[in-house]
Amino acid sequence: MLLDTTYNIATPEGVELRLPVAGLAARSLAWLIDALIKFAAILVFSIFFQFFGELGEGLLLIGMFLLLWFYNVLFEVFNQGATPGKRALGLRVMNVNGTPVGWTGSLVRNLLRFIDALPGCYAFGCISVLVSKDFQRLGDLAAGTIVVYQPKERSVARPIDVAPLPVMVPLSLDEQQAIVSFGERAGNLNSERAEELAAILRPLLTDVDKDQLRGHANWLVGGGGTS
Repeated sequence: MLLDTTYNIATPEGVELRLPVAGLAARSLAWLIDALIKFAAILVFSIFFQFFGELGEGLLLIGMFLLLWFYNVLFEVFNQGATPGKRALGLRVMNVNGTPVGWTGSLVRNLLRFIDALPGCYAFGCISVLVSKDFQRLGDLAAGTIVVYQPKERSVARPIDVAPLPVMVPLSLDEQQAIVSFGERAGNLNSERAEELAAILRPLLTDVDKDQLRGHANWLVGGGGTS
């Protein structure tokens, strides 16, 4: 079985997002959960509409059509790209550029699902997922979408015990990230290790010690930017 890979997206702000792409196993399990939900819904509809005779049969057919063709679309558009099955597995659909999937993308990927299902048991779709570097089925390729693991929200560990200290020299994005990373980790390090890491960053900020560096990290996290 192929392992899940990472999909990299460069944002306009210069931040690179690294999102794990969902492989065949996770997507198949999510599909199974959604299929069971649809089956249960159709069963309930069948029991309810049987009391309405021929009218009930017509309403049941309409309900089945809407459920089978638009269940995924409505959840993906209104539930942050996740059907109940995908939500249970921590997955979501998104555009390849990192933006939320919209009506057009969701409609295209789901209306082409019947091609992915050919010639049976989603054979074309499974083959496409296995040979695509980003694990995209045919509907995804046509719609420009991918299925990724929902990134977990991570609170930034701010060094709140140190007063923010402005950075007075220009820093690149990588240099800022290095200082912020130090600030996040320094509270969990012993004094010797913190000084050792601070020494690596001293060429950026002359004669800075670990406490001053944590102050710079606190200032950067607070949105101060660079002068």
